[in-house]
Order: sequence, then C-alpha cells, then structure tokens
Amino acid sequence: MVFHVLTIFPDFFRGPFDYGVVGRAATAGQVEIRIHDLRNWTFDRHRTVDDRPFGGGEGMVLKPEPIFRAVEDIWPGRSPGRRVILLSAQGRLFDQDAARRLSGCAELLLICGRYEGVDERVAEHLADEELSIGNFVLSGGELAAAVVIDAVSRLLPGVLGNARSAVAESFAAPPEGDPRPLGFFDAPHYTRPADFRGWKVPETLLSGNHEEIRRWRLRAAIDKTQRSRPDLLTGRAAAGEPRA
Repeated sequence: MVFHVLTIFPDFFRGPFDYGVVGRAATAGQVEIRIHDLRNWTFDRHRTVDDRPFGGGEGMVLKPEPIFRAVEDIWPGRSPGRRVILLSAQGRLFDQDAARRLSGCAELLLICGRYEGVDERVAEHLADEELSIGNFVLSGGELAAAVVIDAVSRLLPGVLGNARSAVAESFAAPPEGDPRPLGFFDAPHYTRPADFRGWKVPETLLSGNHEEIRRWRLRAAIDKTQRSRPDLLTGRAAAGEPRA
C-alpha cells in the first residue's frame, strides 16, 4: 500500500516512520510512504501556500490552488483504489471502522491542514472525505497523518508478525464465530511476575483452562469497557444491539 502525505513541513516526518510496525513494514516493502512538500506546487518567489480569509477573521487559510495542483500532479488519474483524505478538526471521526475501510485501498493521499484551516473548496471538490482523529484541535494535520498511517498499516496483510494480534485488539471486529462483542475493549493483560507488590494475576489466567480463560477475557473486556467507555455500551443499546 502506498501512502502520500501532502504537507508544508516535510521534515516533520523524519523519524516517526522509521520505527516499530510502520518502519518494519516499510523496510519489508509492505507499505511505501511518500512525503510531498506542498510548496513545490507554488509559483511565486515566496512559495506562498496561505492567504487571509474572505470576510475577515483571525489566522490564515491554506489556498486551494497549490493543493489541487499537487493532487492532480501526484495522481493524474483517479481510481476507486485511490482516496484523498483531508485531515482537519471538522472531519468525521477517524475510528477503527474507518481504518479497516481505508486498509482496503491501494493508495491514500493525506492532506495535512494548517493555520486556521483549508479553503473549503478542497473539502467539497477534491477530497473524498474529511477525517479528524479526535474532538480537539491540533496545530496541523501532520500528527493526524501519522496516526492514520499507523492505524491503517497494522491492518494490512502480513504487517503484524502475528495475524491474530489485530483481531484481538480493542475495537477490532472479531472473526465469524468469535463470541467477543464488536467495538469493545480488549481484555486486560498480565505478565510475570504473577505476584507484584501483592497485586496478583487473576487465578483463571494461570489455570491453563483455555475455555475458562476465554470466558474470563470476554467478561473482563465488557467490564473494562463499562468502567472506561460506557458510551460504547450506550451506543450499542441505541442501535438496538443487546448488551453482552
């Protein structure tokens, strides 16, 4: 899979993709990350990418011309396997479902917003969708781009050493026949020592009884979701899904 990142700060990405899952996937040729400097598609001596907003107001807005030129140059033709994503605080919330959906694409082009925002014509007439990584405001879309690339990359075939890892994670869609509920947290995890400062690992996990362990993890996942994110349970109930 190929990720394109359109940004005015290309040096921002020196390092974040050199480590961990994404770094290994890039080294193995499973993903390719191409960073594009938006200023390369400007034609004035100052390489201007922003201007004041019409109607007044604070801050500067990224101009549409360089962004359109860049995308149309990077992809002279658009196909169903290519999607342009505008990263902004005003987009649809990026979640695990979105990551799974985007992992089916051949290429993604991520536009990193900056300053006060991006000319709305980019969202309306160029981007396939607008995404936000949370209900907060970042200084720019670069951090969001890194998050999207990491979340999508780990779902690609062969990227994780153990294919089961992505199945058992929080928010993962369990395979057919798996009783774990969709959208819940993963169960709590423990490792050695079994007794740390008097806090002991649940006996069930030490029993060796795989069926009992499976049941414990299911219950524990639901309990942890209820404690930390009860809104996930509320959302399931509102959608008419029975509580596990």
